[in-house]
Amino acid sequence: MAGQHDHDDHDHGHGPGHGHAHAGHSHGVAADADRRWLTSALALIVVFMAAEVVVGFAASSLALISDAAHMLTDAASIVLALVAMRLAARPARGGYTYGLKRAEILSAQANGVTLLVLSVWLGYEAVTRLIDPPAVQGGLVLVTALVGVVVNIAAAWCMSKANRSSLNVEGAFQHVLTDLYAFIATAVAGLVMLTTGFARADAIASLIVVALMLKAGTGLVRDSGRIFLEAAPAGVDPDALADRLVDAPQVEEIHDLHVWEITSGQPALSAHILVTPGGDCHAVRRELQRRLRDEYRITHTTLQVDHVGEDDDQELLQITTADTLPTAADHCADSHGPVHRAGPHPH
Repeated sequence: MAGQHDHDDHDHGHGPGHGHAHAGHSHGVAADADRRWLTSALALIVVFMAAEVVVGFAASSLALISDAAHMLTDAASIVLALVAMRLAARPARGGYTYGLKRAEILSAQANGVTLLVLSVWLGYEAVTRLIDPPAVQGGLVLVTALVGVVVNIAAAWCMSKANRSSLNVEGAFQHVLTDLYAFIATAVAGLVMLTTGFARADAIASLIVVALMLKAGTGLVRDSGRIFLEAAPAGVDPDALADRLVDAPQVEEIHDLHVWEITSGQPALSAHILVTPGGDCHAVRRELQRRLRDEYRITHTTLQVDHVGEDDDQELLQITTADTLPTAADHCADSHGPVHRAGPHPH
C-alpha cells in the first residue's frame, strides 16, 4: 500500500531561459477516506443485492431482477474503483513516469461501458415484456423497491462523501445513482400494478432505468475518452488560455502549447515561450506559472522559455531588430498547433 506523499513546488533548471515546475499534491489521507466511504457503500449494496435476487425471482419481476443485475455492476464498479485507487497511489517507477494514475480512468471507462452493455440487454428484455407482459406480484415489488430506495440513498450518501472530482469515483457513483432512480421507478411501477393491475408498468419502469443507464454510461465513456485522447480539460479553451499567457509582459509568442489531464482533476501544460530580446526569462516563467495556477488551477507545468532570436547552439543572446524577429519556425522545425503572438489576432 502506498503511503501519503507530499512535495512542495519546485523548479528544475534546464539551461538559460528554461524552466520546469511541478506543484505538489497531497492525496494519501483523502484517498484513505475515499476508500472507507466506498467500502461502506459496497457492503450495503452486496447485502441488499442478494436479497433482491431472491425476491425478484419469487415475484417474477423483471424490474427487480434488472435492478439486482445493475446492483451487481454497482458492486463490481466499486471494487474496480477501489483497485484502481490502489494502483493510482503507487509512485512512478521504471517506464511508467506518471505512475499508474490513469488506472482510475480505465476503471471509469469500464464502468461506462458496462452501463451501456447492460442498458442494451435490459432494453431488449423490457421491450419483450412490454409486448407480452407476464403476471407480476405488485405488492412484493413495491415493498422491495422501497427498501431498495432506502439502501441506495444510504450508499449514494456514502459515495457522495468521497472525492467526486475523480472520474473513477464518479463512475462508481453514477452506477449507484442510476440504481436509486431505478428503485424509485420500480416502486412506482409496483404501486401502479398493485392498484390498477396494469402489468406493463414493470416493463415501462425498466425502460426508464435503461434511459438513465444510457445517459450515465455515455457521459463516462465520453469523459474518460477525452482524458485518454489528451484533450484539453473540460472548461479550458486552449486559445483563450494562450491569449492570456501571451498578454504577459515581455512575451512575444507562444507555440507548442499543450494542455491535458494526467488523470481527472490533475491538469498539465507544456509550451514554448519566446520573450523579447533582453527580457528576463525566469521572471516571465514565474509570471506565467502564477497565472496558470491562480486563474486555471494548472500547477503541473513545463515551460521552455527562450529569447526571440536566440540561437539554439549558442548561449549568448543575438541582438535583433523588430523587423528581423524570428518566428516559431526558427525555433521549432515542426511546431504543433497554432502559434499565438502578442497583439490582436484572429483564431
